[in-house]
Amino acid sequence: MRTDGRQPDQLRPFTLERNYAKFAEGSCLIKLGDTHMLVTATVEDRVPPFMKNKGSGWVTAEYSMLPRSGRQRNQRDQMKPNGRSMEIQRLIGRAMRTVFDLESMGERTITLDCDAIRADGGTRCAAITAAYVAAYDAVQWMLKERMIKKSVLLEPIAAISVGVVKGQEVLDLNYDEDSTANTDMNIVMTGSGKFVEIQGTAEQDPFGIDTLGRMLKLGQKGINELIVAQKQTLGIL
Repeated sequence: MRTDGRQPDQLRPFTLERNYAKFAEGSCLIKLGDTHMLVTATVEDRVPPFMKNKGSGWVTAEYSMLPRSGRQRNQRDQMKPNGRSMEIQRLIGRAMRTVFDLESMGERTITLDCDAIRADGGTRCAAITAAYVAAYDAVQWMLKERMIKKSVLLEPIAAISVGVVKGQEVLDLNYDEDSTANTDMNIVMTGSGKFVEIQGTAEQDPFGIDTLGRMLKLGQKGINELIVAQKQTLGIL
């Protein structure tokens, strides 16, 4: 039995709230159990220096946790994100770029700001799932403003955690499970069923290929459910 009574293949209860931030070009508040993430999308008519004069756009992300989003107070990232935040925001950025037609964006940037309001495990995965919804609305805004001629967002993308807890493969780990897991993994996949990133670590006992296969299947099941919810939220199902 899991700490919150879920079945091994069951996601935490979740919701996606579109257009949560009034002034952003796109935004989404995701509540995945007790993990709550707000993602906003900002469109800027410029690109970073290394992308200038290439005729291509850019998608990037920033990630942070509010000081009391977790069980202890986190220090604010005043000038430079800490190592964990840097690693997570790079993951979010490169994951989101895989579902964009950057060449059709022109020299414009979409910045996805991902802020953990409440953290109970799986914040990076929740951020990617919400980032797709926010990015979709930002692209629709660009179309409305005639900045682009066609959608530059190719397909949905979502992410979820899986792991081995007390010898059992489980989906969508909360903090209690993540902190005691024998193995934990983050999986990012597209709507067409392709893997974007797999981050997996054996914390204690090494795992075999059969266990890996079961974890990947669990992750795919959870991501498929999240993508259906994304489409329902956006009215494109």
